[in-house]
Amino acid sequence: MTVEQQLLTRLQRIEDELAITKLLASYGPSVDAGNADNAAALWALDGTYDVEDWLMAGRAGVHDMVGSTGHQELVAAGCCHFLGPAVVTVDGDRAVAVCESLVLLRDETSGYRVWRATANHFALERVDGRWLITTRTSRLLNGDPYAHTLLNLGLAGSTVPGQD
Repeated sequence: MTVEQQLLTRLQRIEDELAITKLLASYGPSVDAGNADNAAALWALDGTYDVEDWLMAGRAGVHDMVGSTGHQELVAAGCCHFLGPAVVTVDGDRAVAVCESLVLLRDETSGYRVWRATANHFALERVDGRWLITTRTSRLLNGDPYAHTLLNLGLAGSTVPGQD
């Protein structure tokens, strides 16, 4: 590989990592604004979002969750979904990312309180030149060994078994 090819390869990896980082960072503002269209557009058409005992199927599942009465009540009361910086591993047109997240809820007496702290593992794919989430698996950081497994798999750049 020539020096020019090496530089182009490195530049493409950096651009991919940045695009994925921006994609993940846009989740919180989208759901906190109650914008179901924006949030759903982050997923592949047949992508999934697995949170504890709830599996959202496809963009429609994510759209329905954000548009639900329960979520819209959170937005109206004041909430903040914050995804921390992600560790991103790109392999061609596929990628894995891992991060932790907090959901803060506004509390009349103390300002904001942490409602959830979660481990998040993402599998992504480049579709028509755009990165999309194919699978997001989230588990509470409450001592659950599976949450630790998600973090370790993501740090290693590995997919969740059965979801490749």
